[in-house]
Amino acid sequence: MRPYSPGLEGVIAAETALGFVDGANGRLLYRGYPIGQLVEHGTYSAVAELLWTGEWRPDARLTTAPIPGPVMTALRALPPTAKPMDALRTAVSVWGATQVLEWPPTPEQARAVTSFSPSALAAFARLRRGLEPIEPDPALDLVTGFLTQLNGERPDPATARALDAYFIVGAEHGLNASTFTARVIISTRSDIASAVSGAIGAMKGPLHGGAPSEVVEQLHRVGTPEHAEQWVREALDRGERLMGFGHRVYRAYDPRAAALRKVAESMEHKPDWLDLAIKVEDVALRVLAERHPERPLKTNVEYYAAAVLQGVGLTPDLFPATFALARHAGWTAHVLEQVAANKLIRPDARYVGPAERDLPV
Repeated sequence: MRPYSPGLEGVIAAETALGFVDGANGRLLYRGYPIGQLVEHGTYSAVAELLWTGEWRPDARLTTAPIPGPVMTALRALPPTAKPMDALRTAVSVWGATQVLEWPPTPEQARAVTSFSPSALAAFARLRRGLEPIEPDPALDLVTGFLTQLNGERPDPATARALDAYFIVGAEHGLNASTFTARVIISTRSDIASAVSGAIGAMKGPLHGGAPSEVVEQLHRVGTPEHAEQWVREALDRGERLMGFGHRVYRAYDPRAAALRKVAESMEHKPDWLDLAIKVEDVALRVLAERHPERPLKTNVEYYAAAVLQGVGLTPDLFPATFALARHAGWTAHVLEQVAANKLIRPDARYVGPAERDLPV
């Protein structure tokens, strides 16, 4: 009898040179480079290129790409009530149908879908508000271009820098559910658009991509830094969980949260949301350590993801889809790694149904 692992927990299903998640020691490496150094010295474009090719090119540049006509037609046909993740998944699927995506996938294909998707999400976000989409500006980098297409004006450098840092820390995180989905799909010799569409579908689930919006609701309830300690203590007294603290993998401070906090603290004019998040975190960590000295409950990336995404002006329902934009680099890098030594991913299942029997007559 071979062992059964529900959810494949603990099963080694792939070997990767892309990301190393060291939960015990609070480390995250992309191709060996610590996430903090990548945020401090790199850009999302450079990090994406590192994941795709293994080369560190600080001058690498991605821009947002135009939306093909059939994709725009599909986006206009969606109701304004559609979820942004559904719109993004639909857009990538239609985009794939307009492209010649030959096997095997290439870094050029990875760059193309990663550049297209921000334009598609920004277009849907404007269409549902009754506004016309904005054409991409090839003079702007991908994150600045996305915010410009979303809001109709170029963001200030600090805002663009904060979101670029979020994109970097969200780019890759091992064999999580959506990344595994992408590798399963591409292992069948399907195309990169199908793999990314499937990954978006996996990330849509609230167990994977929905936590930052809950942090926003929590910070709303706290209200002000002066109210933080009373609110935290009363919430814990009621047995409530503090959103943004604790992680399934990390037992130390999440290095992605540390990198985002450093960016937030360096902003000359911090938005009120970022300032509130920093002060509430300090209170929460102190009270959690006091209440649960036996359990390491440290800040996770969702906490500062929420603060940054709110701080740059995104509405909470755009958070999961923006996370998906950031993860495009990692998904497509895993696609390229999978096809380099491809083997169809096809685990077995243990049958637990009835023994052989005859139909009743």
